[in-house]
Amino acid sequence: MTPLVTAAVLLAAVTHAGWNAIAHRITDKLTGFALISGGGMLIGLALLPFTAFPAAGAWPYLLVSAAIHIAYYALLMRSFRLGDFGQAYPIARGSAPLLVTVLAAVFAHEVPDGWATGGILVSCAGLTGVALWGLRGRRPDWAAIGAALATGVTIAAYTVVDGLGVRASGSSLGYIAWLMAVQGTVLPAYFLYRHRAGAWALLRPRAGLGLLGAVLSVAAYALVLWAQTRAELAPIAALRESSILVGAAIGALFFKERFGAPRIAAAGLLVLGIGLMLRTG
Repeated sequence: MTPLVTAAVLLAAVTHAGWNAIAHRITDKLTGFALISGGGMLIGLALLPFTAFPAAGAWPYLLVSAAIHIAYYALLMRSFRLGDFGQAYPIARGSAPLLVTVLAAVFAHEVPDGWATGGILVSCAGLTGVALWGLRGRRPDWAAIGAALATGVTIAAYTVVDGLGVRASGSSLGYIAWLMAVQGTVLPAYFLYRHRAGAWALLRPRAGLGLLGAVLSVAAYALVLWAQTRAELAPIAALRESSILVGAAIGALFFKERFGAPRIAAAGLLVLGIGLMLRTG
């Protein structure tokens, strides 16, 4: 990865942790995710006149990705209901890079070299430590962990599908605009069906925060999709998950969740893994 691609992925990591924190902060998860998803749809629609229409070969990937993203939102909502932000977010994000490595090798024929493989494994160990070592002295909530791991499966799936789709599209911005426009219809429609006349009363006090989350969400994924047109999928997925450190810090500062020496040690493993992953030659 070039320095520019690396910087784009790291910026995506920060913005991604930010929108997830906003989604966790909004108590009614369906309201929060409807605002973020619907805001993403509006941003996508606004971009359509200024972007190229994706090539025909990208559309099967785009439509499959939209379906996977809807499952991702549903599982992420469940993860945030069941677990702490500092637990659910790291497990969901940390489980994805290993799966992406396997899927990218099978479907994109991107087999990582020894350094990249070692870096991805060490990074995943560090990310898992950030998630699980903070539970010391408490019994794990297996329902919350299971939901977060299932979320990680959807993350890995849409990462590979979109990596292939954006390369076939001819325009990373056109691809993200249409993806947001298509996938963003489902959760708002379900929210309106559930709440009908009372929908606006739920949306109004949280609209500003939710729309900020939408802007961060679209920016984060647009940066990642652009990066996927310029580097292999597995290293991008692993580097992107440095967002877990941002998420853990947010959990400690804003949600008053514990971030002690074990997680600091796990963060050190993450830094070492990223160093190995980015080594060339």
